[in-house]
Amino acid sequence: MPPETTIAYLPRPDGLRLAHRHVAGAGPTIVFLPGYASDMSGDKASALFAWAQAEGRAALLLDYSGCGASEGAFADGTLAIWRDDALALIDALAPGPVLLVGSSMGGWLALLIARARAEQVVGLVGIAAAPDFTEWSFSEERRAQIRRDGRIEDPSPYADEPFVTTLAFWESGQANRLLEGEIAIDCPVRLLHGLDDADVPWALAPRIAGRLRSAEVQVTLVKDGDHRLSRPQDIRLLIATVAGLLEPV
Repeated sequence: MPPETTIAYLPRPDGLRLAHRHVAGAGPTIVFLPGYASDMSGDKASALFAWAQAEGRAALLLDYSGCGASEGAFADGTLAIWRDDALALIDALAPGPVLLVGSSMGGWLALLIARARAEQVVGLVGIAAAPDFTEWSFSEERRAQIRRDGRIEDPSPYADEPFVTTLAFWESGQANRLLEGEIAIDCPVRLLHGLDDADVPWALAPRIAGRLRSAEVQVTLVKDGDHRLSRPQDIRLLIATVAGLLEPV
């Protein structure tokens, strides 16, 4: 593996180090934002990074604090903290135009980052994007439980250890909801979603599209696709979607 693609670390102001992989090349820089409790070693991130490297494109993979190879405790993370982790890495390593690719919670973060960096973000791809999941996936019973216990543990279909959601994360999510009004993003947006997604309802994709201010929004529904959209054909769709957004840039 060439030196520029090995894992490197960026210290935050508090000294905690954020892991990332960065390859220089033609811009805009493709930035992959992982989902909740995920990291940059996943199939989609790795395939997109390898494609970008082969095409001579700039790309940035990252792990939020407490995730993957980054330092910190997962339970200390919140949506706002992880948004700021991603922004710190983008500001340090990709100060020019960027194209954001966000998976699940990463799609929520991509929307927040695109709103915060309107002049810098030239395109956005959401893969089963899940904005506001602290709202629509939490029943009154779960809300009462997380307020009472400070955390909720759910079985994970992707790992042996349960998904942990802290009260701090839930409150941060509630403070950063997007779907109750216009999402002030004007760049081209592509939303990919599987119709067999058992975690994030596919109907959320057209709902996001309707809230976006951008006039250039396309929703692609994959008939037999699940939440991860990590099969070879799904990854081919992702790469083709990213390549299509890069063509006119």
